Amino acid sequence: VAVILETMAENPMEQDVESPAIIRPPKLPKQAREDMPKQLAEMDRAKKIQRYVQKDGKCNVHHGNVRETYRYLTDIFTTLVDLKWRFNLFIFVLVYTVTWLFFGFMWWLIAYLRGDLDHIADNQWTPCVNNLNGFVSAFLFSIETETTIGYGYRVITDKCPEGIVLLLVQSVLGSIVNAFMVGCMFVKISQPKKRAETLVFSTNAVISMRDGRLCLMFRVGDLRNSHIVEASIRAKLIKSKQTKEGEFIPLNQTDINVGYNTGDDRLFLVSPLIICHEINQNSPFWEISQAHLAKEELEIVVILEGMVEATGMTCQARSSYVSSEIKWGYRFTPVLTLEDGFYEVDYNSFHDIYETNTPTCSAKELADMTSRTRLPLTWSLASKLSQQGLPESEQEGQETKTSPDNQEKSQQTERNGDIANIESESKV
Repeated sequence: VAVILETMAENPMEQDVESPAIIRPPKLPKQAREDMPKQLAEMDRAKKIQRYVQKDGKCNVHHGNVRETYRYLTDIFTTLVDLKWRFNLFIFVLVYTVTWLFFGFMWWLIAYLRGDLDHIADNQWTPCVNNLNGFVSAFLFSIETETTIGYGYRVITDKCPEGIVLLLVQSVLGSIVNAFMVGCMFVKISQPKKRAETLVFSTNAVISMRDGRLCLMFRVGDLRNSHIVEASIRAKLIKSKQTKEGEFIPLNQTDINVGYNTGDDRLFLVSPLIICHEINQNSPFWEISQAHLAKEELEIVVILEGMVEATGMTCQARSSYVSSEIKWGYRFTPVLTLEDGFYEVDYNSFHDIYETNTPTCSAKELADMTSRTRLPLTWSLASKLSQQGLPESEQEGQETKTSPDNQEKSQQTERNGDIANIESESKV
């Protein structure tokens, strides 16, 4: 080892020449190294498809430049119900507090104008409200009057007609405020939005063969034991389009038939169901193949509606699938099993899918290839020759020379050849 080290020290150039060269990338500046993750994140965001409806059902649309804001005040009840809880509670407390303060000020003003505050210790004086000696006591009397508590310490007398009128006004207005605000809180609490949290959709949609046809499928389920009554399902294709006249329609909505004609869109949602859309001539996916689907910028919005069994209120759950979430050539894993006396649903496999043999061509191409395999046996050699552009005289001569046995053999060979080509195309 010592000899080897001495040799390497004496001939450093030879060691450098004989050793393999190691090329190291240049070290980037610190600022460039810090900015690189940000740039990659921005590129990923740019590639991400913008959703119209989020996976949890929230619509990704913001209304801007709304000048006619007075329209919100014309329907103040719905406006209050649609507010967030923190604003709703703030308005609830604010309305009651302002009402109590206003009528407390009115009671204090009557006592001040009548001179009751100047005769607090005078037992011969008959005030409008007994034991009202300032604004604080007037405020407390206002709360007792509107909430009908009635402690019995502060009482209005019959020598004050203006006080009697104010008492009537506060009682009526207090009842209206109670009905309005309690109604808002009740409607907001009983909203069926949270019921939609237990209505689940599969993470992915799939495209595969079902009964000899290409079908688009997704799965829905209900996690609660209380069922959704009159449940129905709808689906929309969200995709921008350009008309023949050159008009650009952003986010055009196209209906996807999920069984409207046959009644399959009406669901008995006791266990998870697979919703199926047959891709036929009326389907927007008729000419879309697997390769074409990967390049498409589209979104499928699914809407599940029904009445909550416990409250009878209408509930709606939404979700969506972009093109990257539509898996071609997959099926859903079964989740329903038969146990001893009952059926059990395994929700751990609710989102699971498995791969299956599926043609990669579009449904239109698949239909064309299938129709070619069903050609009649009378498809003679003359039709094949006419496709190749031979004169009629040659075709007729060829037909006369061909015996019936040879014709049948040639027809069978041609059909077998077409079937072999179709199978090879579907495998590709």
